[in-house]
Amino acid sequence: MLNPEIQEIVAASKPWGWVLEPDAKRIFSLVGINVTNFTWSRTVDEALRFAETNGYPVVAKVVSPKVVHKTEQKGVILGIHDAKALAEAFHRLNLFDGARGVLVEESLHGVEMIVGAKIDFQFGPVILMGIGGTSVEIYQDTSLRMAPITPEDAESMMRGLKAHRILEGYRGAESINRNALSRMLTVFSDLMMALGETVSSIDLNPVFCSAEKCVVGDARIMLPS
Repeated sequence: MLNPEIQEIVAASKPWGWVLEPDAKRIFSLVGINVTNFTWSRTVDEALRFAETNGYPVVAKVVSPKVVHKTEQKGVILGIHDAKALAEAFHRLNLFDGARGVLVEESLHGVEMIVGAKIDFQFGPVILMGIGGTSVEIYQDTSLRMAPITPEDAESMMRGLKAHRILEGYRGAESINRNALSRMLTVFSDLMMALGETVSSIDLNPVFCSAEKCVVGDARIMLPS
């Protein structure tokens, strides 16, 4: 599973201790996990071309090794609906310390989930799944399993959530694609087993789940110090 490109990305990220979001999403796409359609734009023209080709609205995020928690540092701009707003966002985000361009991506909707993992000193990789988004720390509705996990484990994790009815379709809403979430969890588990102690933790939050698919909206891979 760890092809040379993945190994190169992780090795190149060691100086700052974590994998920049565009590189992290590249890793997940290489193993078959759906990520948002995005571009890592170094110029405003690249950002505008992406939005013109893929359509508005888009999301813009700073790419900097010095900005780990982008949302808390106001390094994420949502709901960009036109070229003027995107150009303004691009220039503002490039003022961040250490900025290496801007990630511009499609805007998605769905049930916001979190998928994560950390390396436990005793048990090895531990996989987490739960209700995600900006409210993840408020609800604290998650399930844990030791890796590797099976599709049966994934289904059990979903059923174990207090808010599991949201996944099944609540008050007329469509249920999410549970098979897609199950597949993401098992592939993610396999990746964590392969990465082992070359990483310390991974957070995919939010993962947007709809009736059609589950897509990683944001990704952070932390490396051991």
